[in-house]
Amino acid sequence: MAGIGTLINVTAIVVGTTIGLLIKGGLPQRFQDIIMTAAGLVTTFIGLSGALAGLLSVDGNGLATQNTMLIIGALFIGALIGEGINIERRLEGVGEWCRARIPSDNKGSSTFVEGFVTSSLLFCVGAMAIVGSLEDGLNHNFSTLFAKSMIDGVVAVVYAATLGVGVYLSALAVLVYQGSITLLAGIVRPYLSDGVISQMSCVGSILIFALGINMLLNKKLKIGNLLPAMFIPLFYQLIMSLLGIL
Repeated sequence: MAGIGTLINVTAIVVGTTIGLLIKGGLPQRFQDIIMTAAGLVTTFIGLSGALAGLLSVDGNGLATQNTMLIIGALFIGALIGEGINIERRLEGVGEWCRARIPSDNKGSSTFVEGFVTSSLLFCVGAMAIVGSLEDGLNHNFSTLFAKSMIDGVVAVVYAATLGVGVYLSALAVLVYQGSITLLAGIVRPYLSDGVISQMSCVGSILIFALGINMLLNKKLKIGNLLPAMFIPLFYQLIMSLLGIL
C-alpha cells in the first residue's frame, strides 16, 4: 500500500533515537563531544558531495558547472521567502511547545529544540526523501525509502546520543513531509523531471552542508529559513511550462 515506505522510515528513526538515548546515558561527555564532531563531519561531507554532484558535469576532459544561476537564484529567493515566514522560528516554536508538554528529565535540556530542528531538516532535505516518496505513492515501490531508512536510523543514533530526546520529534516531521508527497504524488510527478529533481537535490545538499557547518563550528545559520529554496526549481519549471518556454 502507498505510504509503507514512510512508515518504515519513521520506525527506523524512532528505533535509532531510542538506541542513541540509551548510549548517551552511559557515555562520558568527552565521548559525546567527539561523536558530535563526527556527526558534523559526516553531515558536511554528505552535503558537499551532493552539492558538487549537482553543480559539476564532465565536459570533454574537464569539469564544467551547470545550473549555477538557477541554484543561486533559488537560494536568494528561498531565503527571502523563508525569512519573511520565519520558518526557523516557527520550527523552534514547535520544539519549545513539545518540550514544555513532555514530562521527562530532558525537558529543560537546551539541546531539545536543536535536536528536533537539526534532525528534521537533515531527514527531510534531499533527493531520497522526494524521489522515494514519489515512487511509494505512484508505484508502491518503497525500495528507495527503505535504503533511506537505514541511513536515517544510523544517523538518528548519533544525533540522539549528542542532542537528546528532541530527535524523536523528527519522526513526526518525516511522517508529515514524506507522507504529503506520497499522497500528492500523482499531481506533482508530471512536473518533476530528472533535471528538476537534480536541481532540488543540489539545493538540498547545500542546506545539508550548512547544517554540518552549524554542528562543527557551533554556529546558528538559519537553515530552516532557506527551506523554500528547495522548491524554487519546481516552480521555475511550472512557470516555464505555462509560458511554453520549456
